[in-house]
Amino acid sequence: MKRTTRKFPLLLGLILLLSVFARAQEQPQSFTLDQAIDFAMEHSYVLHNTNQDISIAQKKVWETISTGLPQVSGSANYNKFLNLPVSLIPGEFFGEDAGTYIPVKFGQDYNSDFGLNISQQIFDGSWIVGVSSATLYVNLARQAHEKAEIDIRDAVSQAYYMVLISERYKQVMLDNLENTQRLYEETKVYFDNGFRESQDVDQLKILMRNAENEVLRSERELSVSKIVLKYAMGYDLNTNIDLSDQLDRFVLPLTNEKTPVPLDLNRHIDYRLAMANFQVSDKLLKLEKAAYLPSLSGFYNYSKTAYSNSANVFREDWFPSSLVGLQAKIQLFNSGQKRSKVQQAQLERDKAATDQKLAEVTLQKDYLTASADLQTARERFLNDRETRDLAQSILDKTHIKFNNGMISSAELSQQETQYINAFQALVTSTLQLLQADLKLKKAAGAL
Repeated sequence: MKRTTRKFPLLLGLILLLSVFARAQEQPQSFTLDQAIDFAMEHSYVLHNTNQDISIAQKKVWETISTGLPQVSGSANYNKFLNLPVSLIPGEFFGEDAGTYIPVKFGQDYNSDFGLNISQQIFDGSWIVGVSSATLYVNLARQAHEKAEIDIRDAVSQAYYMVLISERYKQVMLDNLENTQRLYEETKVYFDNGFRESQDVDQLKILMRNAENEVLRSERELSVSKIVLKYAMGYDLNTNIDLSDQLDRFVLPLTNEKTPVPLDLNRHIDYRLAMANFQVSDKLLKLEKAAYLPSLSGFYNYSKTAYSNSANVFREDWFPSSLVGLQAKIQLFNSGQKRSKVQQAQLERDKAATDQKLAEVTLQKDYLTASADLQTARERFLNDRETRDLAQSILDKTHIKFNNGMISSAELSQQETQYINAFQALVTSTLQLLQADLKLKKAAGAL
């Protein structure tokens, strides 16, 4: 009985600890935009694969290097002749008539051998060029990874902005519903006391139902935008998430005229990728030209062989043999095959040079377009924000007039619709302003 009493506080403490831990697990994790981007960098499936591509390229470099390093191979054979080869010996060697031949079998029924072969490449122009080309592929893999990081930062930022805007829209719609419900209740009281017509009550009820629909729509849009954000981050789709940053932190700095982010081609990932592609094409051209050069390698062979008429050849004597030498190769004629490959590589390099120039012009065009789009988005946002403020001011005054019986419910409904439309336009222009800022940073290579 005493033992049970002593265990009870321990068990109770364990239950309390588990319940606290469970509540902590239920609390959604909160992210700033920078934290959301950092999370995506660690958990993105795309980045996982691009990291693997870098590792594969690095292994490929060593694979290329190793072809020019010493190569060692071993071999072993065990053979049984079902029929020994036969040779014909002139009969006169054995005292027979001239022109006759005697069949003779040479060898024994069993033989076995093992050996060791060592080779070392001394000179090969293709290998020299190939090693330097392989390092370029590692650089390309790293740049592809960097481009993927930029795309993920852009996707996470856009999704993060969309959640903030959806939260703002939902809050405004909730406030609007609360105001409409209060006005409906007040109007209903006035109607019950004979100071309002039934048409006013019905009109406000319609407004209240519309406001409820807007709230439901805003909740669905917020839910979808959070799913998109979690997907972009590599976050568990079934786990809740909260945002720490406020929308004004990103919007207010964009409302002021400021010097745009300068374009630096040498920093831009797309231009650096174009340069890397040209370098690869140039190396491939040199690789094809190097195929005209001779190759030289050295080798050493050592082997031992045993022969026997019984299956167990390991009892017999083993006879060693060894060989050392040099081997040079040069292709003298191949019907223009190499020349055709060199010409193809030359054309590919010319294409890569054109692509690099096209990338330069395209990036300049994208930067100028993005700068103009940001200016347009800023002006539209400022106009929509002023329109929203005016619509809200008009709606507030209309509420006062309606409460004092100076206007009808139809006019109140009209002003309510005007305010909702103005706020929806502001939501759209806010998102476009934030997207235009991201587009400019991406075009400038600063994202």
